[in-house]
Parts: sequence; C-alpha cells; structure tokens
Amino acid sequence: MVSKAKKGDYKQVAPLIVQAMEDLACFFANTKEPEMAIPLFEHFFQLPANQYSYKNTLVYKENGQILGSITGYDGALLDSYREPFLNYISKYYTTKNISLEKETQKGEYYIDTLSVSPSHQGHGIGSKLILAMKDLAVKKSFDKIGLLVDKNNLKAKHLYSNLDFVAVGEKKVAGSSYVHMQCMIF
Repeated sequence: MVSKAKKGDYKQVAPLIVQAMEDLACFFANTKEPEMAIPLFEHFFQLPANQYSYKNTLVYKENGQILGSITGYDGALLDSYREPFLNYISKYYTTKNISLEKETQKGEYYIDTLSVSPSHQGHGIGSKLILAMKDLAVKKSFDKIGLLVDKNNLKAKHLYSNLDFVAVGEKKVAGSSYVHMQCMIF
C-alpha cells in the first residue's frame, strides 16, 4: 500500500534513495562505497525542507516493511531544496565546487528518486508509486510530471514509457548524462 512517508522511516528509505542514485549519491558523499552515503540521506530525509525530505516522499509498505519509495516536489523549489544539501556536503563531506545543471523547472512536478527493493522488483511496485505521485501532482494542480533516467537504464526507460512518459531532452548531472522524460497529467 502506498502512503506518505514518516520521519521515522529514514532507516528503510535512505538505502532506497542511495540505490536509486548510486553513482550520484557516492559523488555527493565523496565516497566510492554506496553504503557510506546512506547516513547523508538518513540525515536529509528527516529534515523538512530539502529535495530528499520525508515530506516529499511516498512509500510502498507491506507487512510494516517499506519495499519502495518515491520522492517528488514542485520543480520551482529545486534551488531552495538543493541549497541546504549542497552547503552541508561542502562542509561535512568536503565535496566542493559542485556545478549541477537544473534537473527540473517551474511548472513540472519532479520525481527526484524512485526505488524498489531488489527482491521486490518486477511486481508493479514502481508503477504504483509513480501513479500515486501523479495523483499527488494533479491534486497540487500540476499538468506535467517529469524525471531523469540514466541513458543506459533500458528497463527503467521502458517502465516510464509504459506509463506515458516521453523523452523531452537530455540533462547532465555531475558529469553523467540522463534522459529527461515527462508525462502530461490531468
């Protein structure tokens, strides 16, 4: 069942966030080991106003266990959500001089991360999370929802295409190339 995340979900959700953005998470945490990035995302998940906050996250739970998560927000808020995160990693992870292209923009409800536990992939959980995020975006009066997908992640691109997302361009984030996909919602 999909529900709003709670602050206390951080121990289960942070590893999913890192799984969703493994290389980027490692870059932000200045490490080569994904598990070393988890504390960074546990910290920010528990805070209210940033791009990885529990307030911007939905989770899929079965029997009290979180099997998947999706984080999304108004694209117009990217800079204000990103600022505390970049300041923190600059100070505590010595990740300096980060120049990131904007992942999203005003008018787009942006899916920042989507992840399903590896042992539960292929069972429709990702689709349920995306559909729930689409519903949330509609309730907030958005007419489009967007995301970035790694150019080489054909499985994810196929999932998004099946959910009516289309490629609208390319973006670079921390030196990696991604396809920007959007879906019109009404």
